[in-house]
Amino acid sequence: MKLLAGKKGLIIGLANDKSIAWGISQKCHEYGAELGFTFLNEALEKRVRPLAESLGADFIVKCDAEKDEDIVRLFDEVEKKFGKLDFVVHSIAHASAEDLKNRFHLTTREGFKHALDVSAYSLIKITASAKKIINPGGSIMAMTYYGAEKVVPNYRIMGVAKAALEASVRELAADLGPDGIRVNAISAGPIRTLAASGVSDFKSLMTGFEGRAPLRRLVTQEDIGNAAVYLLSDMSRSVTGEIHYVDGGFNITAA
Repeated sequence: MKLLAGKKGLIIGLANDKSIAWGISQKCHEYGAELGFTFLNEALEKRVRPLAESLGADFIVKCDAEKDEDIVRLFDEVEKKFGKLDFVVHSIAHASAEDLKNRFHLTTREGFKHALDVSAYSLIKITASAKKIINPGGSIMAMTYYGAEKVVPNYRIMGVAKAALEASVRELAADLGPDGIRVNAISAGPIRTLAASGVSDFKSLMTGFEGRAPLRRLVTQEDIGNAAVYLLSDMSRSVTGEIHYVDGGFNITAA
């Protein structure tokens, strides 16, 4: 029996076929889930729609996670289409190129607000809107990175945003636990995605990771997708508030 057979899920944040969200989407589909997708703007729609349709999805809706009205409208449309949901995948993060390039003490006020809004607050608002239609036992999952805990070269404001995201995961898990809704996050090793292209010298970061991780290899979209299926399925029915590492053991090592 497929772990996600009969379950309906929403993937928020798919950008292209290099996205972590794409690896998760493929595995969710493989394990039997019916999926819906969002896209940020018309330019991304051209990439997202063919991918979503290749997995049999016919719910593909525009949503800007910085706009409350977009999020509320999204879940109104989800309810019309699916009725109830079983899981939501939050795979959204963004910071301005200037704030990723400059030294951290030069982070702008607007840049700080933007990074925290898109990368962390959006999970709170999405969860609040999803709560009314998610089934008991349902799962909400976000994507984070080790830069939330330790200083990673050139990650800067995104490290602060991911720290806020991880704290939000714990608060939401405690808040929604009595409703039977689980909230977790995957902390993935570095993967060359559209978001990663904004981090300076990302190639060196990946090389250092591969040399230090106990498994001595990079992680793949498939690795993350497999872990996601576990967190989104009933196999993890008693797991909530966790940051689940899929990083070849990198997080247990010292520099």
